[in-house]
Amino acid sequence: MTNSTGRRVTANLSLTLDGRYNGPGGPGDFAAFAPYVTSEVARNHMNRIWESATTALLGRLNAEGFMGYWPSVADNDNADPRDRGYATWLVNTEKVVLSTTLTEAPWERTRVVNAPAADVVAELKATGEGDILVNSSASIIKPLLAADLLDRLYLMIFPEIAGGGRRLFDDGLPATKWTLTHQQSGELGEIAMVYDRAR
Repeated sequence: MTNSTGRRVTANLSLTLDGRYNGPGGPGDFAAFAPYVTSEVARNHMNRIWESATTALLGRLNAEGFMGYWPSVADNDNADPRDRGYATWLVNTEKVVLSTTLTEAPWERTRVVNAPAADVVAELKATGEGDILVNSSASIIKPLLAADLLDRLYLMIFPEIAGGGRRLFDDGLPATKWTLTHQQSGELGEIAMVYDRAR
């Protein structure tokens, strides 16, 4: 795969101590995450993920949830400035939504693609500039980890054991080495970490 643009593929996800990105109640179970997502560390981390990104790569469920929530935050003068910054970026940036069911995008500056994540990333890396951020979409992050196509991981670790739910790091992934380039811990025990792929 040629990569003449130098675009990085980055991904962000929040995990519990036992490595889950949702709880035992299924994809919408974020009870273990709720106390931490508006902490100072989490908000600073959210700012960090998009500051060098020019494309948001999303799964359909996340796209529907995000675009149902964040546009109103972008217009809310009383919202935390970091939340407004992220919301404004998300509304205005190029969005690519991977979906097998959507036929057209219901949001501006968005295109829908029905193709494997690795193929979409290869196409995005061939043109343009700026980071490609896989925005909290585990359904995309997992195949990119399996194909060793991620250059940076933004992880929030929350100090709870969910005891069930989906794990990010499944058995069978290729062995890879990562360098810790940033870390910050919060008063609630949450930790923000940035790992860059050591190649």
